Amino acid sequence: MKATLIGLSLLLLMGCSSTKLVGTWKNPDTVIFDAYQVLVVGMTQEDATRVEFETKFADALKSQGVDAVRSIDLFDVEFTSAERSEQELAEVEEQLLDKGFDAILFTKLVGTENRRTFKEHLNDMDKLFMRFSTDYLEHQDIYYDPEYYDTFSIYHAETSLYCICIGKEIELIWRGEVNVTEPNNINKAIDSYIKLVTKSMGEVDVIF
Repeated sequence: MKATLIGLSLLLLMGCSSTKLVGTWKNPDTVIFDAYQVLVVGMTQEDATRVEFETKFADALKSQGVDAVRSIDLFDVEFTSAERSEQELAEVEEQLLDKGFDAILFTKLVGTENRRTFKEHLNDMDKLFMRFSTDYLEHQDIYYDPEYYDTFSIYHAETSLYCICIGKEIELIWRGEVNVTEPNNINKAIDSYIKLVTKSMGEVDVIF
């Protein structure tokens, strides 16, 4: 019975959505936050993924009446190709304020976790093998089948909304933590991620 429950839990894990909101935080001093011009920043080394992510997130904001600009349209290639100082970032913040931006939507990958699970053997977990030879023959491919175990990754990502307020330091308004199971289709994963984050922000009167 215990083996059956373990098998069911693994099946549920494998069959669940690849994107899951695991935690949110909202500044207790902020009841409603309206943003009119938002800079969308997706921090990744993969240029194609960055373009895809920032474009889709900006489009999602624009569909809700928010003027959104991709960081790839604002930061030159040299800026993101090397480490920057606190003073340089302060200058960027001043430039954003001068250009009329009132918020930064910043997404980054904060960690990854590798997990392993059985492949096509869950149905056998509740069998009672009375003989060693039967048990051995049933599972001997553990020795030589590289696909007996599936290895997959869970990516831990964060999206943070920062307010650019005149006379104040840029402060955190909202943060969402999302787990993304290694996607087979990066475009679908991005769509799911953005839909999840925008829905969560809307529920607490942030931007939407």
